[in-house]
Amino acid sequence: MSNIRKAFENGKVFIPFITCGDPDLATTAKVVREAVKNGADLIELGIPFSDPTAEGPVIQEASMRALKAGTTTDRIFDMVKDLRQDVKVPMVFMTYANVVFSYGADRFISSCSRFGIDGLILPDLPYEEKEEFLPYCHQYDVDLISLIAPTSANRIAMIAGEAEGFLYIVSSLGVTGTRSEITTDLEAIVRVVRENTRIPCAVGFGISTPDQARRMAEISDGAIVGSAIVKLLARYGTEAPGYVGSYVKEMKDALAM
Repeated sequence: MSNIRKAFENGKVFIPFITCGDPDLATTAKVVREAVKNGADLIELGIPFSDPTAEGPVIQEASMRALKAGTTTDRIFDMVKDLRQDVKVPMVFMTYANVVFSYGADRFISSCSRFGIDGLILPDLPYEEKEEFLPYCHQYDVDLISLIAPTSANRIAMIAGEAEGFLYIVSSLGVTGTRSEITTDLEAIVRVVRENTRIPCAVGFGISTPDQARRMAEISDGAIVGSAIVKLLARYGTEAPGYVGSYVKEMKDALAM
């Protein structure tokens, strides 16, 4: 069983997303540790990219800040190596296919394995083209995590049947960002997932409040939150770790209610 699957064994999971290098990698490392200390079950680390097509303005701006600060893939791997001295929860990268291609797929995915990254999420990778990376993921024991969107329709069963690690269910059409209301029939999507796999699933995109997180966890196995955390980093900068820790605790507590 993968480390990611193990994270889902003890109840509903909370997964924070953090853009690496915003405002700097030292702060990112502190935020990860605060998040874990306050109950995060799995960490999603975003590798900044100049054209993050799945992201709304909040995470786009975070990526630009990180790149301007000199964040590179190699420096992120160094940070992960340091984190793995004490951070035991699974960590996954969320980035784009171009980042992996430009680094070299074999080199990138083998580095993920060597430095302690458990999974890889590539939102711009069509399901039909996953064979570009899947052999390397299997070779180096890194889960290639699939996404299911409201538009996946008759492909949900197929995607779920071949899923690894966990399934990332996209709550809404469009890009990332907080939403006041989530209207997608997520219960119907999760029902099809459950019929086709025992792999756990978590819902992301648009979740920002404890009530939203609790509702998503009632439907699925957990909640993923990104933009709300990135906003805290944009507001507080190097002072953000404590604020993120408090936010993570509030959200994780909501899942236990």
